[in-house]
Amino acid sequence: MPFRIALSGLHSSATDLKVTGNNIANAATTGFKQSRAEFVDVYASAYGGISAVTNGSGVRTSNIRQLFSQGNIEYTDNSTDIAITGQGFFIVNDDKGRYLSRNGTFGLNRDGDVVNSTGQKLQVFPPVVTGAGGASNTLFNTGSLQSVTLSNTIGAPIATTSVDVNVNLDGNITNADYIPLGTAGAYYEHGTGVTPFDPNDPTTFHHVTATTVYDSLGGDHTAQLYYRKISNPDPLPAPGVDPIVNDLWQVVTYIDGQEVPPTNNGLPPPAVVPPAVSVAGTAGNAALLQFNNDGTLLDTSTVGDPASVSKSVVYDLFRPSTGAADVQITIDFGATTQYGDDFAVNELSQDGFTTGRLTGFDVAKNGVVFARYTNGNAEVLGMVALANVPNPQGLNQKGDSLWSESFDAGDTVLGQPGTASLGLLQSGALEASTVEIADQLVNMIISQRNYQANAQVISTADQLTQTLLNIR
Repeated sequence: MPFRIALSGLHSSATDLKVTGNNIANAATTGFKQSRAEFVDVYASAYGGISAVTNGSGVRTSNIRQLFSQGNIEYTDNSTDIAITGQGFFIVNDDKGRYLSRNGTFGLNRDGDVVNSTGQKLQVFPPVVTGAGGASNTLFNTGSLQSVTLSNTIGAPIATTSVDVNVNLDGNITNADYIPLGTAGAYYEHGTGVTPFDPNDPTTFHHVTATTVYDSLGGDHTAQLYYRKISNPDPLPAPGVDPIVNDLWQVVTYIDGQEVPPTNNGLPPPAVVPPAVSVAGTAGNAALLQFNNDGTLLDTSTVGDPASVSKSVVYDLFRPSTGAADVQITIDFGATTQYGDDFAVNELSQDGFTTGRLTGFDVAKNGVVFARYTNGNAEVLGMVALANVPNPQGLNQKGDSLWSESFDAGDTVLGQPGTASLGLLQSGALEASTVEIADQLVNMIISQRNYQANAQVISTADQLTQTLLNIR
């Protein structure tokens, strides 16, 4: 009698309903991959194979397969949320072992560790700092994994070592407005002559810029750069004769109201004036900028070293009164121009930072994790490690949006996001469930009909049995 055949159909239909119900229940679960029930027919085989007239013995569930398709990316307001676009799994770890996940809902625990909702710690490749500052020249050790920890301590300051100056010095200044020095060859000297420099007298300079620089303790200091378009005749002209015009600018630098003379004075003076005419490193000396007739800056040279082609000027040590280390700054004037336009500051930047408090962290598309501080500094904490396996359907489901590695899944490969077959990351976003409610409702109706049909088979078989029992 077909009771057991129909009973196997009831079990399979119930399993199909359970899978559909589980999909619908997880329609809002981040990173969830919908499943489907797979069935195969059953035959009672004997020696020599199955006869052509043998009827089937029912159905059984062969597999419940997860479908690893890409879910929609939904953007959030939380910087600790991370979504994977493409293949790969996050790696999380706890005392019980290592797990894989597509759920990028991360946050911080009491110790500052980046963890998921069930407390497993996000794993990253640790940084290997190879360059100054670490941010732009950081490599990562892809042979090991570690947890990400954000410290609530004060971010360490970074002393300023360089300043980039990108300004346009007014090329329309007429000869009459040049500042005469009055001494032949005094290209670097600003403290004597016809118009001695005075930072409190705006008639002794043409332009001024200011920026904040930092010492080793994070203390801030105001650096001011004064620009003087000079006319230094060599030799001095006779009365009534226009002086020789040179495209020369003096740059006088002050930090916290104290003059800081250059260690080298920038551009070499004209060949008739030996570089040693101005002694570097003494107050009263200025850096010297000289321009081509197209408005671009000539290559500079350290005083006494004409082989140098740097466009930077190194300034003497400035000693703070707070116990911080001496500050020595290199100012790069390479982008400075002298065009026939008004004075303009295009960029004025420096590489130092004061102390800062942690405000959060960001994850780049390539997985690099940065801790952000209130001082604008960003510290590299690592690179999010992604894992992939040849057969994701072979992973063992552990619940809590986690999978564990298995023999059927194949060997796990770790790598950087965006490399090989691994996808990219999106910070401030989550991957939605792949469940389509409309599809699941249709599947539910089909499973219900299948269940009802199998129940009807049992009812019909019961009637046939009753007919046999009624034979007399």
